Amino acid sequence: MAAQVVAAEGNQSPNQPVSEYPARFTAGLQMLVLGIVLVLVGIGLVVLGTRPGNVALRATVVVLGVLLFLVSSMLFRGLTAVVPGRARVVQLFGRYRGTIRDAGLKWVNPFTERIEVSTRIRNLESAQAKVNDADGNPIEIAAVVVWEVRDTANAIYSVDDYNKFVAIQTETAVRHIASSYPYDSRGSGALSLRDNADEITERLSAELTTRVQSAGVNVIETRLTRLSYAPEIAQAMLRQQQASAVVGARQRIVEGAVGMVKLALERLEDEGVVELDEERKAAMVSNLLVVLCSEQATQQVVNTGSLYA
Repeated sequence: MAAQVVAAEGNQSPNQPVSEYPARFTAGLQMLVLGIVLVLVGIGLVVLGTRPGNVALRATVVVLGVLLFLVSSMLFRGLTAVVPGRARVVQLFGRYRGTIRDAGLKWVNPFTERIEVSTRIRNLESAQAKVNDADGNPIEIAAVVVWEVRDTANAIYSVDDYNKFVAIQTETAVRHIASSYPYDSRGSGALSLRDNADEITERLSAELTTRVQSAGVNVIETRLTRLSYAPEIAQAMLRQQQASAVVGARQRIVEGAVGMVKLALERLEDEGVVELDEERKAAMVSNLLVVLCSEQATQQVVNTGSLYA
């Protein structure tokens, strides 16, 4: 039983995630004034100790002045200037002791290490990546990510370099999204990279947020900055798109021509302009379709004979 407990404890991760919390600090201006006063008093004591008089008293005064110098130096060492947009992670003997986000001059334990972390909003533009989309076509894609550090403790202690971590995870997410969807839906209505940019960027933001959450990073927005076929297939895919566009246009023309012919026959029949048998209706339909669907101008032929000549 004891062996099982030891094994269970051994399977637990020794590195527990550290969450940000405020550090303890004091107003730095007061400590700065106090340090200056101690320096001046220490100088006065040292000068006083150099004057003729009792040797023991002079030595005591000089030692007291030196001690005041040491105390003032520790006060100065604890002063920390925090500028807007940058936080200070306070670390004492390797242990996290909180984060200072308030701007101004602060005073903390002089034995602590204060690591500066930028909390400003940043832009990251990923390198242009060459990936195969869901259809296997090589494409070139790149994205820009707007992000900021949300938890400074996670950014410092959860990853080695949070800037590099965000850059690598951004490239990974962009490649995964690009390979999960086709470049063009080709009229099928499926989600594609080119036709559904808003939905793609939303899914990219969601995936990237999940990837960088452990580093205390908040993704504000993502946008695709480049999306195109690779140069080796760009011309072929362009011809394919042009052919699809031509087919679609011709289909619309034929649909419109059929509607116009149908309307013409119905109007002729309703108003009794002329009576046509099935053979003449077929000839009229053929002529109208040639006129309406032809890409070039048609030449008129005048029939000077009878209707059935």
